[in-house]
Amino acid sequence: MRAGFDWPALMRAGFHGLRLTPDAFWALTPAELQLMLGAGGGGTAPLLSGGLDALMAAYPDKQKDHDHG
Repeated sequence: MRAGFDWPALMRAGFHGLRLTPDAFWALTPAELQLMLGAGGGGTAPLLSGGLDALMAAYPDKQKDHDHG
């Protein structure tokens, strides 16, 4: 049988370590929280701002306007 979650440690990590709001913390799935904490990602490191910037540049939310004239 698996041991339960260590809620106090998870809440400290979420609220203090990741600086999540309570709403954001409780909206996460356990897998999302684990990934944000850098664990269980198949050996991958957490995504830092440089990696996020590169992803945002490669996959922008909005397409650039093109001249259709």
